[in-house]
Amino acid sequence: MNMTYGIDLSLKPTTFDLWHVCLAGTVALLTLMLISLLIVMVISMMRCRRKSVLSTSAPVSAEPVIKIVEKIIEVEKLVHAPAPEPVILKEATPDAALQLLSLLQKEARFIDFIKEDVTSYSDADIGIAARVVHEGCNKAINEHFTLAAIRNEQEGSKVTIPQGFDAGAVRLTGNITGAAPFTGTLIHKGWQVTNIRLPKLTQGHDATILAAAEVEL
Repeated sequence: MNMTYGIDLSLKPTTFDLWHVCLAGTVALLTLMLISLLIVMVISMMRCRRKSVLSTSAPVSAEPVIKIVEKIIEVEKLVHAPAPEPVILKEATPDAALQLLSLLQKEARFIDFIKEDVTSYSDADIGIAARVVHEGCNKAINEHFTLAAIRNEQEGSKVTIPQGFDAGAVRLTGNITGAAPFTGTLIHKGWQVTNIRLPKLTQGHDATILAAAEVEL
């Protein structure tokens, strides 16, 4: 007697035993674990990508670097900057001034004229005395000094003072506004000494004695 056995795969189970229940639970648990792992991996990748984007796209502030460079430059300036030259004040020796007064007294009786009380004299008498003093002073100045005008233009003419002019040689007056160059009228041409020929003093000479007292015997 021949018997054939066949399995109908299209049949569906109508009941679940304990084995099927455990198998189904295990599959569901593994599925949840796999989904959770995938979610965690995706979130981690998104965070890493966001950090990399922020680190590359965020502009680097140059302000601290600039401040450091400025401090280095300031330190270099303090180290390498040359010390300012000390201002040296020249002490004016009175000998030359005393010599000049002595020469003016010798040639023009200058001190006698200045110290004289001229209120009791007439203008004519003062004029005669002034002429004598003028001639003597002119002689003393020309003999011991060489003078030159600072400006060669005629007084009263228009002149232009350039930028960087010597304030000691040119004095500006009137309404001074703005910066050089300046254009104005020459009021006085100025004087400067180009050569001095004062006599040398012997050792022990008292320069404070401008004119010795005269005693006639």
